[in-house]
Amino acid sequence: MKVLNVLFIILFVGFAALQYNDPDPYIWIPIYLYAAFLCFLSIKNKYYRPLFIVGLTIYVGYAAYLFFDKTGVLSWAKEHDAENLVQTMKATKPWIEETREFGGLFIVIIALLINMRWLKKGSQLASK
Repeated sequence: MKVLNVLFIILFVGFAALQYNDPDPYIWIPIYLYAAFLCFLSIKNKYYRPLFIVGLTIYVGYAAYLFFDKTGVLSWAKEHDAENLVQTMKATKPWIEETREFGGLFIVIIALLINMRWLKKGSQLASK
């Protein structure tokens, strides 16, 4: 599990670094760095449930917003026929950026859920 968390940390720090030229880096850099921090805590077997809950609450809430927003994931899927996401981002196609952002949040959410389950299981075994 530690190897997976090292990969998550590298991935999330890399994602954060790529946000410097994003229109809203003040949102995305902290999102990815907080996830990397929680993965670092997981490597150290430090399970602070409130920190994970705060992160998940923010990430799931923002993901839901991006999913249902008028230019979000549903718009991309229904109105724009799931247009290719790897094309260059244009200001005229915000549904592409919001769908990409949703994908990043989805990866973060999965990483945190995996760590919460793993750390909770480890703390239960240690208490027996």
